[in-house]
Amino acid sequence: MKNSPGLYLSAREAAAELAISPATLYAYVSRGLIRSEPSPDSRSHRYRADDVRSLKERRAPAPEPKGFRSFDAELPVLDSAVSTITAAGPIYRGVNCVELAEKDTLEHAATLLWDVTAIDPFTADNRPVVSEDMSAIAAAAHRAAPLDRAIAVLALATSADPGAFNRAAEGRALVGARIVRLLVATMLDATPSTELLHQQIAKVWAPEHKHAPDLIRRGLVLLADHELNASTFTVRCAASTGLSLYDAVIAGLAALKGPKHGGAGVLASQLVKTLIDRDVAPLIRERVALGERFAGFGHGIYKRGDPRAVALLDALNRAGAPRKFTREVPERIAEATGEFVNIDYALAVLVHSLRLPAGSELALFAMARTVGWIAHACEQLQHGRLIRPRARYVGPFPGRGAILESL
Repeated sequence: MKNSPGLYLSAREAAAELAISPATLYAYVSRGLIRSEPSPDSRSHRYRADDVRSLKERRAPAPEPKGFRSFDAELPVLDSAVSTITAAGPIYRGVNCVELAEKDTLEHAATLLWDVTAIDPFTADNRPVVSEDMSAIAAAAHRAAPLDRAIAVLALATSADPGAFNRAAEGRALVGARIVRLLVATMLDATPSTELLHQQIAKVWAPEHKHAPDLIRRGLVLLADHELNASTFTVRCAASTGLSLYDAVIAGLAALKGPKHGGAGVLASQLVKTLIDRDVAPLIRERVALGERFAGFGHGIYKRGDPRAVALLDALNRAGAPRKFTREVPERIAEATGEFVNIDYALAVLVHSLRLPAGSELALFAMARTVGWIAHACEQLQHGRLIRPRARYVGPFPGRGAILESL
């Protein structure tokens, strides 16, 4: 059988290419596996050649063509040893993060995710490098949102740090620790410190709450990484171009701000605030009847509830947080909608219970996730490959303009 040289195949050519009957070809079209459209003469249909051949390659044992692996929804975008997601929660290099959060710090989670064993990157002498220009920018951005202030300061950090482009694994870990310490201090509008990160945050944002250090510690560890989410993939793409870890983190911060990602915690906090002086059941019934969704509930991966959220809400409940938010709201919403609690809602309850500043949901998320971004950026730099996805073309076929002009 001779292949059509263009973008399309006739029904006979498509069926022959796949070694199937015309009826099976039409079934593939109805299932959306192969795109079809009327031929220019309108007397028959033609079929996208790339769809036919892509389907043929998936059905055959031969490897996929180079550059198109990411189009198969059943295959991962790329290989990674950093973390994976299971029904029991994210796994950080073989360790369940829910179990890790019971006793460990974000610093320890960082050394695990960065795969560092020979050194401690968080020693007292590994302090961030802060130039005069960085200090001036931080001061000028005093009233800015924590993420915006951090992005502005980090933009100058690469040129200030002599080791910013260190290629050794241990050198990159040291840079990573400097980045995390700088970012946390900048978001807190404080001077960089070598004190444990969760203690720094609690001291500035919740000095009067005795449970704040432990609860913040738990939240940070639970949020440290979550495989290839939008911001992490953005970081890996940026790192693959060869830029510094500082600049890769900036890319992650920008992606995290979106309301469908890290910004979801802020929306969940609005729900918590709405419920403070309201009965839970009537408000939920009202919103469900109006077809509204609840921020902080439902997850594309955790269909029966986010283990990170459950762990953090349990800890908040033990620390005396209102049962209304740790138990009643999640149960009522799950009953009414079938959607279970996720980490965004738990983070909102943490912020409410500790009376942290408005918007600190997103800041805490960024502080924690920076650790995971650095792990993925280092892994990508080690691979040394540029991430360059391909697009599946769905636009008009060549020559369409000429056809339209003739009509």
